[in-house]
Amino acid sequence: MALMRADFYSEVLGLSTSMTVLLPQRTSSQIGMAGSAPDGDPPVLYLLHGLSDDDTIWLRRTSIERYVAPLGLAVVMPQVGRSFYSDEEHGNRYWTFLSEELPGLCHQFFRLSARREDTFVAGLSMGGYGAVKWALRDPGRFAAAASLSGALDVAGRRHHPAHPIDAQVWHTVFGERAVTGSDDDAVALLDKAGSDLPALYVACGTEDFLYEDNLTFVAAARERGVPLTVDFSPGAHDWAYWDAKIQDVLAWLPLRADG
Repeated sequence: MALMRADFYSEVLGLSTSMTVLLPQRTSSQIGMAGSAPDGDPPVLYLLHGLSDDDTIWLRRTSIERYVAPLGLAVVMPQVGRSFYSDEEHGNRYWTFLSEELPGLCHQFFRLSARREDTFVAGLSMGGYGAVKWALRDPGRFAAAASLSGALDVAGRRHHPAHPIDAQVWHTVFGERAVTGSDDDAVALLDKAGSDLPALYVACGTEDFLYEDNLTFVAAARERGVPLTVDFSPGAHDWAYWDAKIQDVLAWLPLRADG
């Protein structure tokens, strides 16, 4: 595969930022890894980072490049700081950057499929929330979306007795605006997204401090008849779990047989 670190200017953010990108490459003589690439524009997975990380973290903490090499799948990993993939109340417009500007720039910079059936999103923790929010707010863009240990009940995290969202982070991102019932509330988005949803995958370790958030979201989805694949199994909020589960996500993605 080709590994690229793209440093570029964002008009939406008004600053220079970065993304890490994996692009498919067909190889046969590389020791220990074979690479695949479709004849046409490759499918793309937007892979989102968590609260304490950046666009390099999936590459540094997992073997994501090795896992996607035989799939002919491009992976775009953007940088969004601690924004919860939102237009921040006292910061920057990271939701607009993610959902509007970033895909356009990716298609400008790289050769990627623009078809819904070839477009996917996944993430961990804050990024799991971001993936679900993006998929539910723009369901026509994605064929599938996956959350690993996602913060899927953000509204309930503000005053959580054991693991609340940091007050400064909350103030920067959400300020005093009501999150419950808004477009930043993943549960509420289940009622707004319509019926033509992407396939949804929710995984969380049963020892994870965000397990109850995931139970809340899954219960809400089932109450509304929203189909989703659920994987609750032993695991904590750590990279051992995410390195294993991203492989399950890749196996679950509805990649077309013709690449």
